[in-house]
Amino acid sequence: MTVAPAAERFNRSEWASAFRNVEQELTDVALQPVRGSVPSELLGTLYRNGPGLLERNGQRVHHPFDGDGMITAIQFNAEGVSLTNRFVRTAGWQAEEAAGKVLYRGVFGSQKPGGPLANAFDLRLKNIANTGVVQLGDQLLALWEAAEPHALDPRTLETHGISLLGGVLKKGEAFSAHPRFDPGHHSRPRMVTFGVNTGPRSTIRLMEFATEDDSAAGIKAGDLLSDRRDSFNGFAFLHDFAITPNWAVFLQNAIDFNPLPFVLGRKGAAQCLQSKQNGQAKFWLIPRDSGAFAGQSPRIVDAPEGFVFHHLNAWEQEGDVVVESIYYSDFPSIGPDVDFAAVDFDLIPEGLLEQCRINLESATVQTTRLSERCCEFAMVNPVKEGLPCRFAWMAAAAREQGNDPLQVVKKLDLVSGERQIWSAVPHGFVSEPLMVPRHGASAEDDGWVLELVWNGDREGSDLVILDAADLRELAVFELPLAIPHGLHGSWVDAS
Repeated sequence: MTVAPAAERFNRSEWASAFRNVEQELTDVALQPVRGSVPSELLGTLYRNGPGLLERNGQRVHHPFDGDGMITAIQFNAEGVSLTNRFVRTAGWQAEEAAGKVLYRGVFGSQKPGGPLANAFDLRLKNIANTGVVQLGDQLLALWEAAEPHALDPRTLETHGISLLGGVLKKGEAFSAHPRFDPGHHSRPRMVTFGVNTGPRSTIRLMEFATEDDSAAGIKAGDLLSDRRDSFNGFAFLHDFAITPNWAVFLQNAIDFNPLPFVLGRKGAAQCLQSKQNGQAKFWLIPRDSGAFAGQSPRIVDAPEGFVFHHLNAWEQEGDVVVESIYYSDFPSIGPDVDFAAVDFDLIPEGLLEQCRINLESATVQTTRLSERCCEFAMVNPVKEGLPCRFAWMAAAAREQGNDPLQVVKKLDLVSGERQIWSAVPHGFVSEPLMVPRHGASAEDDGWVLELVWNGDREGSDLVILDAADLRELAVFELPLAIPHGLHGSWVDAS
């Protein structure tokens, strides 16, 4: 198959133009659509997190994932739509703001000035709060998985500081940036999340929090409902997991970690990861304390080859546990001498959606490829989290096969394989789509998809609202803020 050169497939300069500092913080700026109108039932707040500061004092981060976190909130109410954004005032951000220069190394390879000698043996990690954002009780949490969350005011985005969640966490304890929300499989909805302590033997702390007040039971949103720890052999690099009513499902990628280049100041910690030759990936299935197997030991099953950052969903069927994940053929990384804005997409493995059916009795796995199109950031209707789903929404490449920047939103019928596409080509580059179900809807795809798009033509960000059923464009906003390519977001319904 002949593949067109990258220059003919997408405009690299327009894609790369998103890698810039956010230069302003806005408060309740009114927005008007340039096309279409907002559905009257869409009421709530869209929160997005991602790196907002990619350069300081002329020194650019080596990888965007090392950029300081910035939260954007777009509020939909009866009066209209408005936007607020704030940098998370972490201790590291404040120190570097005061100094006017880079003071910390980054996990993904960013270095302090001065070369290896200046970076050697400085093992401090700056909590950059740049990966996820969720509301838990009356706190908005900015998440970065190597340390504690930062608490913000959900309305003003003012940073209150590090949150130990009422004493649940210890100072410096890892807390996932990718929680899952159980819609109510067991009596009440919950936020399920984890922290991981890695090493030759790794320990996962699985936690479940109430997301709603229950005065009769004496429970408030944010209360810890269950807490367990399990240890496993081997190094664990875990960003995401999946849940079913009875299980929390983790995939231990077959990864080696050699910390010596990090200690000696030559690489970031994440650059010291590489696929383990002849290694065996494992599924770790931890029984949830709210489920039918509470108190039992975890199940460990050999997993297919490949590397996974993100899962789509999981569910149970006739004793099997089915997990849908985005698989890469190898661990995708950017070396110390590679400019992230000039990365060769043809040399990086693409992410492909696959289904693994885990038979717990025989400890075997059957794998099915669900799509050949490169994709990331996939989700199902949140009301169906942990249950069999018919539809999924994801960011994807414009072409049918091969790796490119994400430029389309794809809706996939997981049963028939039928797909629908909304395209931002040629100038637009998409991020994680968020599916918001309509209140009281009976159809799984009745709702909306909210998509933040980098518009390379005007070097700014657009918010696009799509009909979740057919990806019909309902409204487009040209935002007064240029938001770099981001990571994860969430939707909070109006109370």
